[in-house]
Amino acid sequence: MTVSGDYSASSATEDYVKAIYKLESRRRGAVSTNALAAQLGLTASSASGMVRKLADAALVEHVPYRGVRLTESGRRLALAVLRRHRLLELYLTEALGMSWDRVHEHAEVLEHALSAELEELIADKLGDPVRDPHGDPIPTRDGLVIEEPTQCLADLEVGAMGRLVRVSDS
Repeated sequence: MTVSGDYSASSATEDYVKAIYKLESRRRGAVSTNALAAQLGLTASSASGMVRKLADAALVEHVPYRGVRLTESGRRLALAVLRRHRLLELYLTEALGMSWDRVHEHAEVLEHALSAELEELIADKLGDPVRDPHGDPIPTRDGLVIEEPTQCLADLEVGAMGRLVRVSDS
């Protein structure tokens, strides 16, 4: 979608690169088209077709039967979309009072229409936040993701103390 010339990727392209980024982050490596299709709720053939388009646009590198990885430009786009998404989630909770368990679906739609100018106004209004309402890191303006070391609650020993810092929203 194009908004005031800020960016020109389609909503589908943005959804795909964001999904690949999330899967790459979890798996620490190339993502299969089957895993990508499952993440997006699509068929493997639909995912394969879009992966070819993303490769043609130099947003991913795809090696058949070995998976897909984001290129540097694909990673930049994914982080920009993720930044908009997470800022929107926080704005919806902080400024509009929406409950944090409802903001994800709204941010999924709005992230594609948010201009760079509005993104910056929201970030400034919120004081350049580093975490969304679920505890996920918000990429910086420069595309840096500042992760906090965490451990899954299920992996804590019985009786161990911890601090809850993140709740998955997807």
